[in-house]
Amino acid sequence: MTRDTDQPSDRTDEDEQLLVLPDELRHELKEPMGPIETDAGRLLADVDGPLIAVGDVVTYHLLQAGRQPDVALVDERTKREAVDEEIRRTVTEDTTIEAVNPPAGISENVIEALIEGLSSDEPTTILVEGEEDLMALPAIVVAPNGASVVYGQPDEGMVHVTITDDHRADVRSLLDRFEGDTERFWTLLESVDTDASSTNG
Repeated sequence: MTRDTDQPSDRTDEDEQLLVLPDELRHELKEPMGPIETDAGRLLADVDGPLIAVGDVVTYHLLQAGRQPDVALVDERTKREAVDEEIRRTVTEDTTIEAVNPPAGISENVIEALIEGLSSDEPTTILVEGEEDLMALPAIVVAPNGASVVYGQPDEGMVHVTITDDHRADVRSLLDRFEGDTERFWTLLESVDTDASSTNG
């Protein structure tokens, strides 16, 4: 978890924010990185391996369809508004880890939480204070080949990315264009053996 500092504990310190999304990349990130599905049951029929869900509504639909993600990242919000109480209660019921992550950024705290979740033999729910919107990107980089990363496409459905080396390379190239401490970011992610991640798929 976040180390103690002189700053208030309820906010992310500037030095913990590893990456910041540049304005020029926002348009590119609106393009889905995989097929879009509106039915969680049909999506799950194509899942063969660990399942990582990013977003409250996505996680809720997967749970309702009978599959608890191996790692879920939620922030109690959708399209910057609070989610319905039933969704909030359902997706946060099994919270395992709490992390802080700023809007339009990726913090060291949330990366450490993601790595902890991936290495666990039990399903892990990460409750993010702030935003989890960008976490599909590092999840794609560190998830093992054949794993599924599912995230929401606003007003369209759920994007299902089945991890391959090509997906990982494309996302690495994208993340390299973020602003911030990319060296520290990659050092953290490269500590994960993508072939040996212990998500209980």
